[in-house]
Amino acid sequence: MYSLLLRGRSSQKCRLSVNLLSFSSAARKGQNFTVSYLVDSLGFTTKLAESISKKVSFNNKGNPDSVLNLFRAHGFSDSQISAIITNYPLLLTLDADKSLAPKLQTLQSRVSSTSELTETISKVPKILSKDRSLSVYYDFVKEIMEADNSSKFEPRRGKQENKLKNVLALRDLGVPQRLLFPLLISDLPHVCGKKTFQESLNKVLEMGFDPTTPKFLEALRVVKGLNKEAMEEKVNVYKRLGFAVDDIWTMFKKFPTFLTLSEKKITLNFETMRKCGLLEDEVRLVVKKFPQCIGVSEKNILNSVETFIGLGFSREDVAMMVKRLPPCIGYSVETVKKKTEFVVKEMNWPLKAVASYPQVLGYSMEKRMVPRCNVIKALMSKGLIRSELPPLSTVLVCTDQDFLKRYVRKHDDEELVAELMGIFTGGQEQKDKRFWNFL
Repeated sequence: MYSLLLRGRSSQKCRLSVNLLSFSSAARKGQNFTVSYLVDSLGFTTKLAESISKKVSFNNKGNPDSVLNLFRAHGFSDSQISAIITNYPLLLTLDADKSLAPKLQTLQSRVSSTSELTETISKVPKILSKDRSLSVYYDFVKEIMEADNSSKFEPRRGKQENKLKNVLALRDLGVPQRLLFPLLISDLPHVCGKKTFQESLNKVLEMGFDPTTPKFLEALRVVKGLNKEAMEEKVNVYKRLGFAVDDIWTMFKKFPTFLTLSEKKITLNFETMRKCGLLEDEVRLVVKKFPQCIGVSEKNILNSVETFIGLGFSREDVAMMVKRLPPCIGYSVETVKKKTEFVVKEMNWPLKAVASYPQVLGYSMEKRMVPRCNVIKALMSKGLIRSELPPLSTVLVCTDQDFLKRYVRKHDDEELVAELMGIFTGGQEQKDKRFWNFL
């Protein structure tokens, strides 16, 4: 009987494993189809399509085709449709006839022209995620757009008058439309109320935040969400870890959200970074330089360390890398492996070079690392770099101008320079004239 039970459990595990593999394979297939569809139907770049496919995927073109055709039938241009799908790709999975068409018809009955409808939805496609409040949110967005076109604008009174007045106050401070629209169509508390909103807004302005940046709204959310006692309590947590008050407010300006983290999270991450081989003073320096690391999960930090060790870095190397480039403890395992293996295995730079210049792990493979390394490979194949491989810092860490001066435009042969520029720009020199300006 016991052996039968074991066989039964074993078969269940096998079925579960097969199901998981099937699910994973289906997910990859759907993601690949989505990428191809976005590239072919909307002209997206492969990189953008891959990014979108992580948020939404589908296995056939029936539903997304219906959505795109619906937008075109309502007068949306191809560029407007591309903007809509880029900002809110989930629309491609909605039922065009049952979900989207009624909403578009409702909004169309409220507008004076097709261009008004297409312009508004192109800027704030998430309006179409609303149901009962669809008309209210549409009016909000329209009022902000009208306010930007009129210096004598007065908002209409309504149930959510305070929210609109607060958003208009932010607009008057210079907060751009792209940051205002998400506030209008959300129920976030930091843009509601009267007295507390103005008090919080004044505090954030006194702290010197720039209203044109996302951090301004992030700071406003934190300040409005924490009363005086709660904020003092958060500050005291960092003081107990050895941070000066001035340092705490400097970190707040870099990463306002760090004051919303729990004491348990803060102290745990502080200790976890010590496990990376950092001394207590070094941890404080890292956090002051990059307070976002306090928000990284303990699991991700430890996974990063294990990944570096697994690639051959010593613990001393890891500690040095974290001190020089604190964000590296939050990089994905895939990113670290891919870039390290490219630099070490494909280009033959020593592992110590990466440890000394960990910023290379933050560079784009497609835009920076591969094009520059391809130029170096071409020069070596032609015998134009006769010594050993150039130092990593002179190839990857320098600016584009310095790289081109050092390895491309120094040559007298015009055909060679043109060939190297073609390699450097990936054959896109006619599309990207700025690189030619360096010559």
